[in-house]
Amino acid sequence: MWLRHLAAIALLPFSVAVLVPLWLVRRNGVVLALGDSAAVVAAQVVGVALLALGLTLFVASLRRFASEGHGTLAPWDPPRELVVAGPYRYVRNPMISGVVLTLFAEALVLLSLPHLARAAAFLTLNAIYLPIAEEPQLARRFGAAYREYCANVPRVIPRATPWTPPRASH
Repeated sequence: MWLRHLAAIALLPFSVAVLVPLWLVRRNGVVLALGDSAAVVAAQVVGVALLALGLTLFVASLRRFASEGHGTLAPWDPPRELVVAGPYRYVRNPMISGVVLTLFAEALVLLSLPHLARAAAFLTLNAIYLPIAEEPQLARRFGAAYREYCANVPRVIPRATPWTPPRASH
């Protein structure tokens, strides 16, 4: 199971959050340096905080996919069970949210407009892809349970309190 996860991580989020940003650094001559004003340093500190939050969300989501969903983040090996615990109690796409936060964090820490543009593009593409492609497929796969989940848990902006799914009747 861990090899399946490592392969999915290497092909998807590692490429998005590490390899492409490194390519952008080299292509655009971006240099990691401390900002030259308090405001710029504050932005970089916010970036570090966003990075920590993004990685935490990503890892927590990934662990839930493995332990409760019995699958990976990869479309070719998706979770076989609907995951609605942990960060999924607050927002439907915490893994994507984690990657988005990581991309914006990179832009802030590096003070890089190309990275910022890429983060915005990634967010926009997912805002289009999720409701058009992924969510209908999940609704077909998980039925009423997923539809109820969608009715109670927002796609992007987290709930203030965790959602508790109704108990299954025996």
